[in-house]
Amino acid sequence: MKQFFIAGIMLMAAWFAPKMQAGNTDVRLLTDSYTEISPAVLEAMQNNLATLLDEINAANSEGRALQLSYDRMPQHTMSQEAKGTLQALWDNVHFYCPDSEIVVDRVWPLQKTYMVRQIPLIMNPQGGEDFATGTYQEATVDFDKTGRIVDFYFVFDSQQAESMERGGKVVDLERRIKILKFCDRFATWYSTKNIDKLTQIFSDDALIITGNVTQVYDREGGAMKPKVTYKKQNKQEYLANLRRAFARNKYIKVEFNPVGERAVTQSLEKPNFYGVRLHQAWRSSNYNDDGYVFLLWEFLGEDDYILHVRTWQPEYLDAAKTQALPTDDIFSLSDFDL
Repeated sequence: MKQFFIAGIMLMAAWFAPKMQAGNTDVRLLTDSYTEISPAVLEAMQNNLATLLDEINAANSEGRALQLSYDRMPQHTMSQEAKGTLQALWDNVHFYCPDSEIVVDRVWPLQKTYMVRQIPLIMNPQGGEDFATGTYQEATVDFDKTGRIVDFYFVFDSQQAESMERGGKVVDLERRIKILKFCDRFATWYSTKNIDKLTQIFSDDALIITGNVTQVYDREGGAMKPKVTYKKQNKQEYLANLRRAFARNKYIKVEFNPVGERAVTQSLEKPNFYGVRLHQAWRSSNYNDDGYVFLLWEFLGEDDYILHVRTWQPEYLDAAKTQALPTDDIFSLSDFDL
């Protein structure tokens, strides 16, 4: 019975999404009876995404720059801001879509946009770099209510959406999706060295905390033991250090994954404040690490938010990676007085 029900949903979804083809890539965005979207807008979304993927694939195969001029990518296809984001991604690493037929089984209808996830990509770095060669990754594409592409960004974990939704049960669906999208964009800004976006997202009085493992003498045990000590930075100090890291690394790749079933929590005292616990994998030309990131951010409006706190803690307390940081020690919303 369960299998029959799922099959029925997919059949109904296919009925709501006519098959449209543009160029070499066939894009089908499936919806169901609960998603209100006109056939004309759905067709525009499919055609615009197909046009974009065709250009990405052509640029990759020809080893050239993306051609995002008005004649190749008209304004009704893609916004200028989305073109800028895509160009920044391309400047960092080339990529392509390996599939000639893209079928996305869900379109997320938000207040002002539609979100489409799980667009398959293969990273193809230039100049002999080892950065993510052959690595499968996914992109998320946002469309406005006319079907125009208004954002394009990487998603590093295909299970992230499901995990984030399942995690913070105290957070409503719309907010959870926006937080998920923010985490994707936040990682992309590091990977594209977008210091302007990172400068804008932090509040002027933002608190940045970084943990480092040191060895201290345990009097009771009579031996040295690891201890995490913390250093505080303000926004200006953090961004200055980040600029130096961007300058000395040819490439940077940042991945975020939610931690635990309550990765997203909402403050009871100040409902517009949210805490997000993430695992971060940082890979770059001359430095790699794994750790935990906690973000404290505030909704100033439905589509306006700001970061007040960013913390980083090491995943392991020893070089052999046998002593993991205790889960109870990972920062959470309750550790900060709002």
